[in-house]
Amino acid sequence: MLRVMIIDDEPDRSKPLKQSLVDNGYEVVAHIKNAINIEDQCARLKPDIVIMDMESPNRDALENVCVMTMNAGCPVVMFTHDGDKDKIRAATQAGVSAYVVGNIPTERLTPVIDAAIARFEEFNNLREELALTKLKLEERKVVEQAKGLLMKQRNLDEDEAYSLLRSMAMKKNMKLADLSGQLIDAAKMLIL
Repeated sequence: MLRVMIIDDEPDRSKPLKQSLVDNGYEVVAHIKNAINIEDQCARLKPDIVIMDMESPNRDALENVCVMTMNAGCPVVMFTHDGDKDKIRAATQAGVSAYVVGNIPTERLTPVIDAAIARFEEFNNLREELALTKLKLEERKVVEQAKGLLMKQRNLDEDEAYSLLRSMAMKKNMKLADLSGQLIDAAKMLIL
C-alpha cells in the first residue's frame, strides 16, 4: 500500500481526492495546508508520493518542492487549474513528476500516480548515471595527470607510465584514481 501525503490549503477541495485515494487502496498519511518545510514533513512521515492540489503553483511552493525532491526523494503529483506553459515548465523543473490541469476522475488517479512514480524513478536513475559519469571523468583526469607526472619525472612513454601506475595501485591494493591523487598531492608538496 502506497503512503500518500496531500498538500492543499483548502481541505474541502481535497476531500474527494482523499476519498478517491482511500478507495483505490492508498494510505493517506498526512494532509497539510502548505508546502512550507515539506522536506521535513517527508523525512518525518516518509510518504511514497506527495500530491499537491492548488489553484496555481507559486514560487515558494515550487522552491519547497525542489528542495524536497532533491533531498527526500519522493515523487510529486500536482493537481492545479493553471495550464500556463511557463508554470508547467517551472513545476517540472522543480521536480514535479506529474502536472495535471483540472480535476481527475477516480479511475484515472492510479495511472497518473503510477506514471509519476515511473518518471521519478527514471529521473533518479539518470541523475545517478550522470553523477557516476562525472566521477569517472574526474578520476580519469586525475589518472592522466599522474601519468603525465610519471612520464616527465621518469622519462617514460604513456603506456609505461600507465603500467607503472597500475602495478603500484595493485601492490598497495588501491584504486588507480586514489593512488594517482596521492601521487599528485606528493608532487605538489615537493614543488612547494
